[in-house]
Parts: sequence; structure tokens; C-alpha cells
Amino acid sequence: MTEFASRVKAIDISGIRKMFESAAPGSINMGLGQPDFDTPENIKNAAVKAIAEGKTGYTNNAGIDELRAAVARKLKTENGLSYEAADILITAGGSGALHAAIFSLVENGQKVVFNNPGFVSYGSLATLAGGIPDPVALKPDLHLDVEALKEHFSDKNTKVMVLNSPANPTGAVETKETIKAVVESAADYGVTVLSDEVYEKFCYGDTEFVSAGTFGDNVVTINAASKTYAMTGWRIGFMAASREIIDQAVKIQQYSLACPTSIAQYAALEAYTGDQSSIGVMKKEYEARRNLLIGGLREMGISVDMPEGAFYAFPKLEPDTVMKIVAAGVIITPGAAFGSKGVGYARMSYATSQENIRIALDRIRTVVK
Repeated sequence: MTEFASRVKAIDISGIRKMFESAAPGSINMGLGQPDFDTPENIKNAAVKAIAEGKTGYTNNAGIDELRAAVARKLKTENGLSYEAADILITAGGSGALHAAIFSLVENGQKVVFNNPGFVSYGSLATLAGGIPDPVALKPDLHLDVEALKEHFSDKNTKVMVLNSPANPTGAVETKETIKAVVESAADYGVTVLSDEVYEKFCYGDTEFVSAGTFGDNVVTINAASKTYAMTGWRIGFMAASREIIDQAVKIQQYSLACPTSIAQYAALEAYTGDQSSIGVMKKEYEARRNLLIGGLREMGISVDMPEGAFYAFPKLEPDTVMKIVAAGVIITPGAAFGSKGVGYARMSYATSQENIRIALDRIRTVVK
């Protein structure tokens, strides 16, 4: 029998994927964390053009110069962050950036702090890097508990904190004051903040997005074209950091995937420099879907906070109710898939049509009536 590495046996396949296997045929899928929109035509055309021009070989390990420069300009004009092209690493999606950052920074036995409930990759990447996952419970309103985080930062073994706002799975968006407090407190203890900002464009109402890098140089900014431009399958993301961090992270990338796909990089170049109107169209539709979903759940008496961003709702639903909803033909994800503090909740993605949301609400109503 083949023996496998302990670091691999210590992690499991995402609970999100497991739900698809138990779903009935014809189910409404509210479990998937990706846009249901198509990639804009100008971006697809840029990929076709790159193929026609023979731009199909390896690129620099850190990505093509033009895209790195475009990302640096985006960070300056949209986020107020000052980076040069050499401070940017183009990666295989936001996941690739998280992988490169955590593997570059975390030593064996060092802790990686993240919110509980939180995105499934954070703890697993910490484990694979030889680190120790250190999840910190959110407050009852599903926002970060700054005082609790400070206690974890004070542990001399804490190396990294992953900050995710807008957040998966909760949809929470942290205030400017909270983000500032987290970054400054982390700096006091020599902790590096990895700011996962892949949902930055999807904040609703009067909610304001603030990039953590605004408040300190102990921040690695992580983002991707995936959600912003409906490009999840193209696998293009980036990390922006000090030159010394980028110099180490590029080594991780060199020996894991060499470089992101050349064609996808040229498509992303068009995404960041071309027509941006698709973002507003998607945002408007997501907000309408959010309002429809939250209104419907509340009408049934289901307790749910209004998500301020991303495209997820995180209602209070007991595990047995979640399974009944899945059996009724609506795929949702048990909160336990996102950490121990997610028990008693479920994640519902509204990255699906309003018609599908109405059908899903009707099916859920048969379970909770």
C-alpha cells in the first residue's frame, strides 16, 4: 500500500465539493463560488489575438512585464497603493498568490491566523507549508474581533494573518477603522498581513472597500481577475508586496508552475486596461439578487445578516436543515465546511439568476414551513 506524506493526509477535500455529490438531479446550484456571467468579449478577443500572434510560450516566472505594470497602475489609481511593476507577481489565480505568499513566509511550526468561519484554503495552505492553522472566531455579527486577533498576534509563533474583506463565506466587509486597527496591531507584533481582496469590486449600498495596504508596509495585497472580470477558469491573480517578498515568492512559483498561462496573461492585460463597464453590470445584478434572497429568507423567519459584499449570504441553518434543503433540490454549503464556528450556518451563493433564486426560495420554503 502506498504511503502518503503526512502533510497531505492532514488535509481533506473541500466540504463544498462534497455537497455536489449528494445533490439531486435538477438542483439549483447555490453552492458555487464563481460568477455565472461570461467573460467579457474584449477579454476573450485579446486571448484569441495572443494566440494568433504566437504569444504561446513560457513567460517570465513573475509574469509578463506589461501585465505587472498594469496591475501596479491599477493599485495606484484605484487603491492608493504605490508599487512598481517589479513589486508584482502574476499568479495562477488568487489561490496561486496565497500559495506563494504562505510558502514564502511561514516556517515549520509558525502560526497562520485567519477568521473562523473563513475561506477553506487558508488553513490547508498553512498545513501544507508546515505551519499551524490558527482560526479566530468572528464576532456574532460575523465581523472581525480585533481584540481577539491582538491576543493571537502576541503569540511569538504567529507569522501571518490572512485578512479577507469582502469575506467568503459571510459577505462581511470590514470598516476602514477595523482594517487599520488589524494592520497596525499586526505590525506591532511583527506579523505580516495577507490581504485577500478578490471581491473588492462587489460592495453594496454605502459600503466602502478599503485596501489594507493603505495602513502599513507589513501587508501583502492579493487579488485576481477571477471574480472581477468573470475569469475564474483563466486562472490569473496577483500579489503585490515588497521587493524582498516578491523575490522569494517567485521561487515558489518557478518550481510549482513555472509561470501563469501566457494567453490568459494577455487576456488579463486587456481586462485591467480595457473597458470596465462589465463590473458595474455584474455588481448591479448581484445587489438585486442579494436583496431578493435575503428578503425571501427573512420572510420565512430564517435569521440572516445582510451581506455587505461578495456574493454570499450566511444564514443561520442547522446541519439537518441544510441536508433537507439539499435533498429538496437546492445546493448550499454547510457552515462547518468553513470552520468550527460555521456550525449552525450555511453559505448560499447568489451568483445565479434571479429566476433560480426564486425557485430555490420556493423549495427552501417546503423545508422550513
